[in-house]
Amino acid sequence: MVKSETESKIRVNPWRTWIIIGALIVLLFAIVFVPRNFHNTNLFNRIRNCNCSQQGLKYYGIVEDCCCDYETVDRINEDVLYPLLHEIVKYPFLRYFKVKLWCDCPFWPDDGMCRLRDCSVCECPENEFPETFKESSSHSHSSDDIVCQEGKPEATVDRTIDTKAFRGWIVEDNPWTNDDETDTDEMTYVNLQLNPERYTGYTGPSARRIWDSIYTENCPKYPSGECQEKRILYKLISGLHSSISIHIAADYLLDEKTNKWGQNLSLLYDRVLKYPDRVRNLYFTFLFVLRSVTKAADYLEQADYDTGNPMEDMNTKLMMKKLLHDSKLQDACPKPFDEANLWKGQSGPELMQQTQRQFRNISSLMDCVGCEKCRLWGKLQVLGLGTALKILFSVNGQEHSGQTLQRNEVIALINLLHRLSESIKFVHDMGPSVERIFGNQISASDQISR
Repeated sequence: MVKSETESKIRVNPWRTWIIIGALIVLLFAIVFVPRNFHNTNLFNRIRNCNCSQQGLKYYGIVEDCCCDYETVDRINEDVLYPLLHEIVKYPFLRYFKVKLWCDCPFWPDDGMCRLRDCSVCECPENEFPETFKESSSHSHSSDDIVCQEGKPEATVDRTIDTKAFRGWIVEDNPWTNDDETDTDEMTYVNLQLNPERYTGYTGPSARRIWDSIYTENCPKYPSGECQEKRILYKLISGLHSSISIHIAADYLLDEKTNKWGQNLSLLYDRVLKYPDRVRNLYFTFLFVLRSVTKAADYLEQADYDTGNPMEDMNTKLMMKKLLHDSKLQDACPKPFDEANLWKGQSGPELMQQTQRQFRNISSLMDCVGCEKCRLWGKLQVLGLGTALKILFSVNGQEHSGQTLQRNEVIALINLLHRLSESIKFVHDMGPSVERIFGNQISASDQISR
């Protein structure tokens, strides 16, 4: 009996050997004959990447409600998007933003105070402005013409305008935001390169009240089982909030006495990295805004980027074209977000109009921000997000054709994409090490307390 079983195993083993050999031959043929540039069938790389990501990365797989995975986003952002955007926003057309900085808060008395000194902006005397600059924003102004104050404080907006400003373009209101873009009398141009988004010292009840009002009154967090239409606004605002917190942590005033700036990694962990949903929502918001830019590619490619600086304007147009039609981006993530299936149900139009009203309220809340520099970046990024919503969805519940954007919307949209791209890069570069350091510290303190 024992002998027969042994003989049976001997007979079976050769068959198993031939099956293994045959499988290896098939795999070798697949490797040889699959085209080298056919990225969709690169099976071995996908398996390897999947295994590596699951072992070494906290975020892998498809970004929720989007069409790209985390690893692709990180790679394309590192190789293509961040380098391009970082250069584009320096050109004259995209570094000036027209904004109202003096609006009264429509919801409560403006009692916000920045912790740092000189939060309010020094108003320059009229005799410091040339007559042409007073008339409209389509004339030139030298950076040396205005000297308003020395030692520009962190929370203060620098209003210096250099070279030539803008000409052309229509001026109309964005239906997703509350600012009256046609009321140019109360608007001023701000050089964004002189006013980076970073720590300002704006803390306390006033700052908390802004975010509490945004979340509790306008975009509550719905459970994951709810329809995507109800969850989308919360995810967009949460992603934007994460990006703002990341920029504060990345450029933080570490020592006020010595004016030492640097990275506050504990703040990065406490406000963002400790909460995986906040990181996921950052990626979602990034892909959402990226989709709006790629969808408006034809319009943006043909747009007039004339600022009176021929060489820089030509470079702006060339860089925008490169951004909109980059082959690596189109191959890796041709459609970052699919908006086609949203608002299609019976209650779709009603949900869209509700979302639009809520977003308009959020844009109104930017006038309640007590810190001027925070208000500047809040208004810009909310307008950028409103522009993305305008591009991807209909206006006032009605389908529209023939996309029309105004200059300020394009400036806000591209600068917002740059802000998000910068945040994605910072999280990708610093996130794993920061989580190891501070996560271990928390785990150790928990064990001690127990």
